[in-house]
Amino acid sequence: MPRLPFITFEGSEGSGKSTQADKLAARLLRCHVPYILTREPGGTPIGESIRELLQFAPQNSDMRPETELLLFEASRSQLVREVIKPALERGICVIADRFFDSTSVYQGAARKLDREMIERLNVFAVGDCIPDITFVLDVDATTAESRMQREARKADRMEQQPAEFYERVRNGYRELGAREARRIVLINGARDPDEIETEIWEKLCSRFSVLAETSNS
Repeated sequence: MPRLPFITFEGSEGSGKSTQADKLAARLLRCHVPYILTREPGGTPIGESIRELLQFAPQNSDMRPETELLLFEASRSQLVREVIKPALERGICVIADRFFDSTSVYQGAARKLDREMIERLNVFAVGDCIPDITFVLDVDATTAESRMQREARKADRMEQQPAEFYERVRNGYRELGAREARRIVLINGARDPDEIETEIWEKLCSRFSVLAETSNS
């Protein structure tokens, strides 16, 4: 039986990526496909502590981009070795809400840190643990901001960036998708969530026969 895939979701804040990761998890559950759903930063006790430091800790307002980069890589390294690789080795489908593409875009394209250095750190953090497919939910900055304003929760540090930051994020994802078109699938995230869910599932089934078989069973 073919190995179940490692699937990642990417996009800016307010893009709908977390909604689609949750929807895919619910579908796999209905199809009796074993899976785990994890997130970055976080997904492990160590990673969740790093998440709190990056997003909400009162002392993070003066965090430098280089510090931010290394904290994300530390959380990711722990997640890969503690959760993702063991799950894949046990034949479990892995869904990740963000992975190394977020660092390439946020700390690279948006924070303007050295791209080659980020690529080396990504490789160091994940080794050979590369997603089989990555869905990038693409929305403009105005749509993303409107969605975030509707959410009744405290905005984290990354959600408080200026509009031009998110434009660089969006352009960064588009450029990354053009460079890695075989792995990255760009999805119009401005549409109805159920329509997006259907498109994502169809693309997964067309690429991974092991998932297509669950739809027919």
